[in-house]
Amino acid sequence: MTDQASAPEPETPVAPDIAGKPTSASRTTLSHIMTHSDTNLLGTVHGGVIMKLVDDAAGAVAGRHSGGPAVTASMDEMAFLEPVRVGDLVHVKAQVNWTGRTSMEVGVRVLAERWNESAPPTQVGSAYLVFAAVDADGKPRQVPPVLPETERDKRRYQEAQIRRTHRLARRRAIMELRAKRAADGIED
Repeated sequence: MTDQASAPEPETPVAPDIAGKPTSASRTTLSHIMTHSDTNLLGTVHGGVIMKLVDDAAGAVAGRHSGGPAVTASMDEMAFLEPVRVGDLVHVKAQVNWTGRTSMEVGVRVLAERWNESAPPTQVGSAYLVFAAVDADGKPRQVPPVLPETERDKRRYQEAQIRRTHRLARRRAIMELRAKRAADGIED
C-alpha cells in the first residue's frame, strides 16, 4: 500500500507547450462476455473482474491520450450499481475527463446486456481513475490538455476538477493529521 505522505506534490493543471486533443480522440469501449470463471461465491461476476476491465479500458484511454505509457495512480468512486451475471456482455466505456501536467482523470461507465437478448444495456457500474503518464525510465512526462467537445464533456471536465480538489484536500488533511500525531509522540 502506498504511503500517503510519500505522494508527489500536486501538479500544475496546465501543459501549455503541448497541443491539446479532443475528448473523442482517445475514447474507447472494451467489451467482454462473462463466463463461469469470472464468478464469485454468490454466482455473480466478481467485482475484481469488473475492476480489472475498468483499469484495462482506462489504461488504454490514458495511453492513447498521452501518446505513450501511463500507469494507474489511483481509483476512486468505484460504484457497483447492479450485479453482473454469467452470460452478460459487459461494455466498459472510458474517456479522459481532465488533464493536468502529467496526469489524467479517466471516467468509466460499465454497461451489461444479456448476450442473447435484444434489450438495451443497463449501467451496472462507474469509476474514476487517475493515470500518470511516464517515460521509458518511469519518470512523469507531460500530457496533452484534453479539449472537451460536447456539453457532457464540459460537465465531466468541471466535475473532474472538483474530484481533484477533494483528493488533494483529503491527502493534505491526512498528512497534517500524521504530522500532528508524530509531534505528539504517537507512533502508528
